[in-house]
Amino acid sequence: MTLRFRLIAVSFRWRESFFRFASKHDKEKGKYSMNVTERRRAVLARVRGEGRQTLAALAHHFGVSVQTLRGDIRVLAEQGLILRRHGEVMPFPDQENVGYDQRQIVNQEGKRHIARQAASLISNHQSLFLGTGTTVEQLADALRDKQGLQIMTNNLHALIKLCALECELVVAGGRVRRRDQDVIGGDAWRFFQRYRVDIGIVSVGGMDSHGQLYDYNDDEVMAREALLAHAAYRILVLDKTKFDLPLRCAAGSLADYHAVITDSPLPDRLRSPLAAQGVRFMSGG
Repeated sequence: MTLRFRLIAVSFRWRESFFRFASKHDKEKGKYSMNVTERRRAVLARVRGEGRQTLAALAHHFGVSVQTLRGDIRVLAEQGLILRRHGEVMPFPDQENVGYDQRQIVNQEGKRHIARQAASLISNHQSLFLGTGTTVEQLADALRDKQGLQIMTNNLHALIKLCALECELVVAGGRVRRRDQDVIGGDAWRFFQRYRVDIGIVSVGGMDSHGQLYDYNDDEVMAREALLAHAAYRILVLDKTKFDLPLRCAAGSLADYHAVITDSPLPDRLRSPLAAQGVRFMSGG
């Protein structure tokens, strides 16, 4: 085979490979050449249809950068259409929180760290209000070394664990929200109205970038407001999955608390003004 023939053959194979790649690229480009509105609708449909997705996987599927995809997710989350977590998104239908069993397995170590920090602020023989949520539930395990506590709660998950402690327990009565196994709304409001305690410990559904707090419905907010109104010292426990998560119902702000405990540091722009006013911040960072 002459040198000239070899060069012609190599050139032909190169051009064939190039056109095959270009054809495939054009198909992919055509597949994902949708405008912003169309892409966001498609992202929403995929998350609702297939469940939890990572940002990287969604960006790859739609042929855009993670930064572009993050902008889409932010808009959809602000509209209450999906639930945004660090590096991933999940369905968020009808402004209801995901199931309790699902929340229990999210960021467990972070919630345990928060619980240990909160327990360090509690002394023997104090009286406590414990609110609802998986982070507050973790506190029940962290209180095992405390003596003579008086605990009042509407969190039935925490109640089960607290039964293993040597403490006085009082539980809210009324209509049980079976999915979350707690008592909220008017029944919890009346319960917390009856007592005065040293420390009240609560969590919330989400927090926006300005430090405003939110929850999923008015019943949860109502119960928490009564709890906080009758606690001399108020502690907010908030894991990082709640950051940058504005929801439908306003639930106060960081300034309503004496101590804010997180597993990841809050930005200085949120902490500094409040720390100057005496709010204590504790975190894992």
